[in-house]
Amino acid sequence: MTQALTRVTLSRIGHVAVCVQDVSRAVTFYQDLGMEVAWQDEDWAFVKAGSDGLALLGPKYTAAGPHFGFVLTDRSEMDRYHTRLAGEGRTTTTIHDHRDGTSSFYAKDPDGNTFEFLAPRTEEAARLLGCQ
Repeated sequence: MTQALTRVTLSRIGHVAVCVQDVSRAVTFYQDLGMEVAWQDEDWAFVKAGSDGLALLGPKYTAAGPHFGFVLTDRSEMDRYHTRLAGEGRTTTTIHDHRDGTSSFYAKDPDGNTFEFLAPRTEEAARLLGCQ
């Protein structure tokens, strides 16, 4: 039996990621609904409604599939979560740096749902995530 994680209060779920067939078309649709584009590339985009984000993952995006992401304030906090989850034998990816100035890792809950812990590496990413 694994030991339970020490309870820590997470501040918020920062985004939900969904798969789309056409990133540009999806961005236009969500802009028309009133969301703002925070990041866009050929294979994925990130749109926001206030401090809430929606990641639009195109067919060429292979780093992750549908998931939800918890925003952490810094890399050291993310390292602590990664160490604890991996120490409990939970499935985790390695921590990696993204093009948008963030770092993250992915893990699975007991039912196989993928979630992400995400932290800013740059001031621009901190602003994007609402950490400043």
